[in-house]
Amino acid sequence: MPVIEISKKLSISPQPSIEDIRSFRDRGFRTLINNRPDNEDPAQPGTHAEQQEAKHCGLSYAFIPVTADTITEADVRAFQRAVKESDGPVVAHCQTGKRSLSIYLIGEVLDGRMSADEVVEFGRGCGFDTSSAAAWLTKHAGRRPQVKGFFDKRTWSVQYVVSDPETGNCAIIDPVFDFDEKAGATATINADAILDYIRDNNLTVDWILDTHPHADHFSAAQYLKQKTGAQTAIGEHVVDVQKLWKGIYNWPELATDGSQWDRLFAHGETFKIGSIEAKVLFSPGHTLASITYVIGDAVFVHDTLFMPDSGTARADFPGGDARVLWKSIQGILALPDETRIFTGHDYQPDGRAPRWESTVAEQRKSNPHIAGVTEREFVALRTKRDKTLQMPKLILHALQVNICGGRLPEPEANGKRYLKFPLDALQGAAWE
Repeated sequence: MPVIEISKKLSISPQPSIEDIRSFRDRGFRTLINNRPDNEDPAQPGTHAEQQEAKHCGLSYAFIPVTADTITEADVRAFQRAVKESDGPVVAHCQTGKRSLSIYLIGEVLDGRMSADEVVEFGRGCGFDTSSAAAWLTKHAGRRPQVKGFFDKRTWSVQYVVSDPETGNCAIIDPVFDFDEKAGATATINADAILDYIRDNNLTVDWILDTHPHADHFSAAQYLKQKTGAQTAIGEHVVDVQKLWKGIYNWPELATDGSQWDRLFAHGETFKIGSIEAKVLFSPGHTLASITYVIGDAVFVHDTLFMPDSGTARADFPGGDARVLWKSIQGILALPDETRIFTGHDYQPDGRAPRWESTVAEQRKSNPHIAGVTEREFVALRTKRDKTLQMPKLILHALQVNICGGRLPEPEANGKRYLKFPLDALQGAAWE
């Protein structure tokens, strides 16, 4: 089959047969990258068959499926890592080789080794029309979203409005519905400040996004949906959290199918905010349902990572797991060094002013829970630290609201709403 050399380390090919894969090792290749989603064609071998044969032939294997319309920078960086980490020549394929070549060319331009003007001519020299890669790069120039953070001192929470400067479309991420547990009072101070910002900047709300069901504040998603008409969304594993807390609250009538949101996102799923591509990463460990939103060059991780001087999220909530959290963090840190990381809480160590933006490079270098730390050391550190932490003061108040998408309990016969508060539900937490 035809194999085209693109660089000293990378070649591309059309869809190989199982027999072709057997020949790759004899031709000197050490890694096979598959850029073709499964089930594009009934005749294609499929990921499982390819991986098994590659393993049998002693080839490393990477599956980075893309379509022409869904290539993201994260895909480009994953492709580059697979090439870089191979201990010898790499062959990448899709159906024809065009997508594999496009991913390579996009990476070369992003890293400054090629100009965008050279992309089409380079592709033509290899026998491909790579104008779609050139179009991707043109669009990418406008993909840096504008991010406005709103800090809530009461809960140490950071809420975000993420907007596309080109279209004025935006998403609201992890909004806070105000609650005073001493007085049992609710308010919409935080949410209304967000609405004021949206109005003042002539923005249109596409999405109201939560990263997970929060334990330290009520979600304002439902209130903001009523005000804007935008879709609400959360990760699909929220159903696992609902089932867990249904038992804790002894709440037989609770629907545990995620129907309280307009959309449940799966790992790897993509959507748009205006013209900006967004992608979802499943990031469990802090909770069973935590997700990360990758929006252009910005990543919203909420409780998975804090600022570099503050470490990482606790993993001792029901459904939490320090080992799983470590793996989720590694997935986030695999993004490009310059990726902007926006965290969901800041506890102002040493009394410094609130901060919530860092980068992947900063986290790798300076976060004491990560820099130079092994998985085993992280799990030991996290487990020891979590044993000293008190439960959030609102956890039993907030979860019954947040597993319902931010809906308060229905009023009872007297017109009042009541929260249900189970006693001795969270054993083992540190006391004041």
